[in-house]
Amino acid sequence: MKISLICVGKLREKYLSQGVDEYAKRLGRYCSLEIIELADESTPDNAPPAIVAAIKKKEGDRILKAIRDDSYCIALAIDGHMLSSEELAVKLDKLALSGNSHVSFIIGGSLGLSDEVLARANYRLSFSKMTFPHQLMRMILLEQIYRSFKINRNEPYHK
Repeated sequence: MKISLICVGKLREKYLSQGVDEYAKRLGRYCSLEIIELADESTPDNAPPAIVAAIKKKEGDRILKAIRDDSYCIALAIDGHMLSSEELAVKLDKLALSGNSHVSFIIGGSLGLSDEVLARANYRLSFSKMTFPHQLMRMILLEQIYRSFKINRNEPYHK
């Protein structure tokens, strides 16, 4: 299985980069992982709705260009489906068994995802009703993908 992680913004914190690198290394046993970092737009404080929409559109256009046509697209969205780790494992396993050999996970910028990206998504996934920094979410998502592969192979997961 090939997994693409399409993210708006660069990791700026060393500890997050180290965590992402660790899970990327661990995932190498289970899948081909590609992390695509896209430029984020500068957002002024208290930006009016028109500016927010324009920023989301620019970032969304970049995301859409990065998604392969044959990819099953999972967008991280606060209004998405909340799954347990086991349920995410089942979802990924079913995708692989149904011939979806390429899965793209989308993490938007600080303003979220554009309507066009949400429309392109085959599935919306939410980790919580809480909002997480998109940089931290990258590491959390990779850990859960790694955990899913361990669950699907009945392998022990050591903390």
